[in-house]
Order: sequence, then structure tokens, then C-alpha cells
Amino acid sequence: MNPVRMAKRTWAALFLLPVTVLAQTASAPDYATEVQPVFDRYCVACHACYDAPCQLDLTQPSGILRGASKKPVYDGTRLREVAPSRLDIDATGESAWRERGFHSVLGGGQAPSLLLALIGQKAAHPLQAGAPLPKELKTGIRRKNYCPAPDELPDYFRKHPHAGMPFGFPAIPQADADTLRAWVHAGAPMQKPLLQQTADEARQVRQWEDWLNGKSPEQRLVSRWLYEHLAFARLHFSSVYRGNFYRLVRSRTPAGKPVSEIATRYPNSDPGEAYYYRFRPELGTRVYKTLIRFTLNETQLQRTRELFFGTSWKAGDLPGYSAEDRANPFVTFGAIPARARYQFMLDNAHYFIRTFIRGPVCRGQIATDVIRDHFWVMFQEPDQDQYIRDAGYRRTVDKLLSLPGVDHDLLDGASAWLAAADGRNRYEELRKAQYRDHAPEGAALGDIWAGDGNNPNALLSVFRHHDSATVVRGWLGQQPLTTWWMDYPLLERAYYNLVANFDVFGSVSHQAQTRLYFDLIRNGSEQNFLRLLPASHRKPVLSRWYRGSGKLKLWLAYEKIDTQQPSAVGLRSDSPYPELLGQLLHRFAHLNQTPDPINRPVIDQLDAETALLSTLSNTPLGNMPAIRHLPDASLVRVTEGDGTQRIYTLVRNRMHTNVAFMLGESLRYQAELDELTVTRGITTGYPNFMFEVPLEDLPAFVAGLRDKANGRQAAFVRNLVETWGRRRSDPRVWNTFHAVHDFMREDEPLEAGILDLNRYIDYPES
Repeated sequence: MNPVRMAKRTWAALFLLPVTVLAQTASAPDYATEVQPVFDRYCVACHACYDAPCQLDLTQPSGILRGASKKPVYDGTRLREVAPSRLDIDATGESAWRERGFHSVLGGGQAPSLLLALIGQKAAHPLQAGAPLPKELKTGIRRKNYCPAPDELPDYFRKHPHAGMPFGFPAIPQADADTLRAWVHAGAPMQKPLLQQTADEARQVRQWEDWLNGKSPEQRLVSRWLYEHLAFARLHFSSVYRGNFYRLVRSRTPAGKPVSEIATRYPNSDPGEAYYYRFRPELGTRVYKTLIRFTLNETQLQRTRELFFGTSWKAGDLPGYSAEDRANPFVTFGAIPARARYQFMLDNAHYFIRTFIRGPVCRGQIATDVIRDHFWVMFQEPDQDQYIRDAGYRRTVDKLLSLPGVDHDLLDGASAWLAAADGRNRYEELRKAQYRDHAPEGAALGDIWAGDGNNPNALLSVFRHHDSATVVRGWLGQQPLTTWWMDYPLLERAYYNLVANFDVFGSVSHQAQTRLYFDLIRNGSEQNFLRLLPASHRKPVLSRWYRGSGKLKLWLAYEKIDTQQPSAVGLRSDSPYPELLGQLLHRFAHLNQTPDPINRPVIDQLDAETALLSTLSNTPLGNMPAIRHLPDASLVRVTEGDGTQRIYTLVRNRMHTNVAFMLGESLRYQAELDELTVTRGITTGYPNFMFEVPLEDLPAFVAGLRDKANGRQAAFVRNLVETWGRRRSDPRVWNTFHAVHDFMREDEPLEAGILDLNRYIDYPES
């Protein structure tokens, strides 16, 4: 027999041994310092959050012990909601997860270890280095995950010989694989990560818990509002990277005792028993896609107290947790001063927009297929928000702001959606009349929140990457096709619709209602912005945003655009939309935390590297056809001989006639209008491809993208992918991936987390 083939078979057989064979003779590598780092380097990139294949979460011991499941989290066809399977929330302990249908990946008794078997299969069937993947190996998040149980492995490997782990990537280095093998054979001992707090962090945690658990009705109502708005945050009390992250939970136990979280489907579900607000440490490996950070410190506590208790008010009877209470936060929390609620969200707008754009559910197409690939966001000045200013108007419209989606039943859901849509459109009519009566001169630039002078949350950019998206502070990129201007009712409804009231384990009815209502929120944000344009230009601009089938949606579903009330901005050109954006960029330049010389260059202020990259921006596919071969988000690592590195993101902005419908996106796609935005740093949690370009090669790389000859796929692959790209099968892909994380930790350590590779593409042969 060929000795290489024999070695491969021996390797695979060793990994398939029942774990008891070596359990008594192998010493155990230390889990925290030797085993988890291997998972972090090669496994967590796919196995974290709800989109982990087979729900196998390898970020922490509880996920490893939970194991894998054949049941998918994401299912857009289920007619009924399913029991949630949130790690460390819905069940604890290995036996509890076995009862829920999860199977072990570690093995035991005479059962082989799935973990070792899959790693051994990759060693026995390695990928051809640098070559396209075998045709039978399907990648991408839409692939079917078979999730074999231990007794199904032989048949699975016979049918899928290249399905070893890491899936569709080079094998784990042998030394690291040996570490995992020795650990499993020694019984896979794991220690629960220990919380290491500084005295200052412990003090702040206790300070916040004491305040949130205050007994007055007013404090209880405010604490409930804060909990519902922070339940998905990764909370941080320190200004340094080494500080811990926490979740705010409702616990059966008070401060000073171990947290005992009450598991409810939603943060505004009835807990069913007495509870205390507590901070539960999140000690697993940090992943970028779930690290939606919110800082709690003494400054934030003082600001929060001032906002909610700076004026006297009474809570009255506290609300319950009925469907009506959950569906309408405006009524539920109506006793809390509206200015306080809105200002808290404005102060932290980047966090709130990220919760429903980037999202904690890790596959966000419910939100992202209703938004453009690139747009800017700004907010209404509270003093000019009629909902905040006029209590009588607020009481009139509150009842019209109920949200759909809280009912999972298909038939009841349809009636709830119609009622919510009718209420929203009636609200829009009253809103138009309110602004017309109180500001007959029309909307002005002073109506836009200016960040109270120095808050960079005032200007945000959103980049959509198909079913994920990124939110950054500042206005990045060339002037986008659309811009949102959100007021408090729009911002609060977006949060409750897509975050607080959204259930990733919910039915098709629930998910459809959520998506349809967010479509109305997007349209409302766009129409609010159009109030700044001259009345005669609003309808033509809106028509450009809703072309093709979008015109039908304008006629059927949306409130009519106001073409009567004037604008107080005083725009004079025949193209008022770009003129307005230009004025806003100038007016709020001091708030634009992320100046963008690449996409909006000032020629005499550019260094050579920026000037070079700026030639890629705002060039449509017709003039740079290589764009058609770039995925949604590519990382470019520029390296120098001394080890210095810089990361850029090439964001492909795909153009559509409109984004008004749930289905048929490909029918509305206008590929010839696609453009690139080039950003400094990492502007995606899900890189689709990576290039590694030495600084001296950067001119050739940029020229290659601009060369029309590379519009042909074979030339693109030969001249760019094979020269600077990191294919899935390229052993160097891991070094580049780890270098990107080194950059993240140096560049913005509090935002650093492992990126997701589930969407990493494979280029075909040249």
C-alpha cells in the first residue's frame, strides 16, 4: 500500500477510536491555555452564535458540552414557533441538552468523538492547496448541514469524503490536532472560566445593580425600560480591553448571590416570579458579530439618572406583560418623560441602530433585505420632535403605534399586521398635520440633532452585505442613494420591532410581520428626510428610490409623500438632494468622527496610499467590470517589510430598483450600477474573501481591479485571486485571518472579536 495513503488511514482510524481507549493513559492538556485557543484559531470562526452549523458553539465549555443538533435555528417556513435553544439560558447541563435532542461531539463509552472524527477526516482527505474546492463541497450559509450523529459517521464520510473540519478550509496544524486528540482521550476536562474582576469593576457592577433594583414605582418602571433596551447588549464597565463583558438579566437571586437567570422568550415577557436585575458575566470567546457593546460606568450612571429623574413625574399603576403591553412600548412606558427615553437612545444611537441592523441573531435578512446596500442615518432634534414637544398630540397618537408580530399564529398574525399597518398610516396622517400646523415654514437644518455639540452618534453609516450589515459612526462613502432621518417614534419602533419583540425561533407569520413593518419604518425614515427638500422635488426623488415594482408599493402600502409643505432649508440647485447632503457634510463636519478621504478625497491632503485607493471608489461596474467578481465585503491586508499592517474593506454596494418586497430581490437587482466603497479598517463581521498585498504591490493590485480586461472571470482569478488572494484551500488563509484579528485588537480593542467565515467564498478555476 502507498505509505502516504497508509498514514492517512492510520491518522483517521486513530481519531475514530472510542475516547475510552486512551482515557487512562493520556495526560490532559489544559483547557483554558491549550485547548480553547485551538478552537479560537480554527473553529470559532464558524461555530458561534445561532448560525453555528448544527448549533455547535465552540466558544466556551457549556457550548462544547451541549454538543450538536439536527434542528436548524433559521427556518423561514415553520408555521409554529419552536422551543428556543439559547446557550446557558434555556437549559443548563449536558443531560438537559440531551433531552432536547442535542448529541455529544466528545464521545464517551464506546461512542466515537465526532469532534476528532471530523478533524481526522480532513487530515485523511486534505484539500489541494490553493486550488478551488471539490465541486461536491458546497459552502455558504444556505448549504444543507447534515449534522451526523456518531453512529451515522461511516455513511456520512462515504458520501461526503471532503466534509472534514474545518469545513472547506485547510486542516488544523498537526500539533494543534494532537492537542485536541490528547484532551478528548483524557476525558475532555474543562474548567468553567473564572470571573476576574478588578475592585473598581466589582464596585461599579454593584452600584448599577443597587440603582436598578430601587423600590419606588418610578425606578421600577425606568429599570424595566432600561432592561428591555439593554438586554441584548454586551455591557462593559472598564475603559480597557481586559475588562469583562456582561449581560443584564432578570435573576431569581439578589446581589451577593450567584446569578440565576429567569429564561423568558422575550425581554418583555412576564418573568412569572420575583426577580432582581443582575449582571451576568459573558466569559466565552468574544466574536465580533455578537459584540454589540454598551459602556456602563459612573458617567453613564450619572447621565441616566439626570435624564430619567431630572424632572418630577409619577409612574401611576405599573404596566403588566400582556400582548398589548408588549406590542406598544409608547403606552406601556408612557409615564416616563418622552424626552428622557428619546435622549437616552440618541446618546447611544450607534448601539441602538446596531442592535437591529447588525443584530444579535447573527443572520439578519429579516432586517437587511429591506434596506439599501449603503445609506446614511441622522436623527430629529428632540426639541423639534413634535412627539416630544406636544403631550396632547403624544396621547392621541400613542395608541396608533402598536407593533405587529407578537402573535405567531398565521391567521391572527395577518389581522394584527393589517391593524398595525392601518394604525401606522393613520399616525402618518396626523404627524403630517401636526408638523404643518406647528412649523408652517417647513423643516430646517436646525431640526436635525447636532449631537449636543460633540456626540459622534449623530451621524451613522450603514453598509449592507446581503444578509448581514455593519453600522459605523460618521458618514462614510460617496453620497448614498437614500438617507434616513429618524425621530423618536421611528427609532423606538425599529428597536421593538426587530430586537425586543423579535424571536429568531418564531413562526413564518411572526417573521413576515416583523419584516413588513420594518419596511414601513424604512419608508417613514426616508420620507421624513424628504421634508428637507423643496416640495416639488420630493416626489421625483422618492420615485427614483422606488422604481419598477416599488411604484406599486408606493401606491398600495405607504402614506403619500407630502408635496405641499415647504422646506426651510433654502436649496437652490436643480439637484437639491446632493446639494442638501453637501450642506449637511459641511454643517456637521465636527461630528463626522470618521473623515473619509478615500471616498470623498481632498486632493491636496492625500497621501500616496489613500490617493491610490481613492481611484477605486465611486467607479461603477461599467467602468470597472472587475467589481462583478468581488463579493459583498473583501478584506485587503496591506503589509510592509517591518511587520506593519493596515486593513481596508472593499464593500460592494449592490444597486436595486427598490427594496420594498420580501421576495424577488434578484429581479430588482441592477448589477451595472454596482459601486465600491473602500473603508479603512474592518467594516464587516463576515468577510467574504481576503487579499494580502505587500505595499510595493498595491499599485499593481489597484491597477488590476481597474483593468477592464479583468472583467473576465478567468483573468480576474488568474491576475488577482491567484496573485494576492487567500482561497479557502490556501494554507496561508489562517495566517492572514489571525493577522486581521491582531490588527483588530490593536486598532479598536474593545470592539475586537473573532470574525465569521461561514460566508467566505470560493473562486472557481481561472
